[in-house]
Amino acid sequence: MAKKVIQVPIDEELLNALDRWSQKEGKARADVIRQACRRYLKEAQSEELDRLYEQGYKRLPEGPELGQAQVALAAEILPEELW
Repeated sequence: MAKKVIQVPIDEELLNALDRWSQKEGKARADVIRQACRRYLKEAQSEELDRLYEQGYKRLPEGPELGQAQVALAAEILPEELW
């Protein structure tokens, strides 16, 4: 995939920390920034999915009958445990 060069203003303290980390990892600064961006986007997407999931449950909450049906189904499918 073709890469584009961008300019991002960054404060000196963060830049120094980034440089120390990239040196420690033996990676180029740009590689560390790309990895951080991917990680951030993955986390943001996960948070968005969690938010949508929660909204769905608020819109259509489960009633006690669903839990009872799940227990009954589990009892039919799973053998009794001999504890």
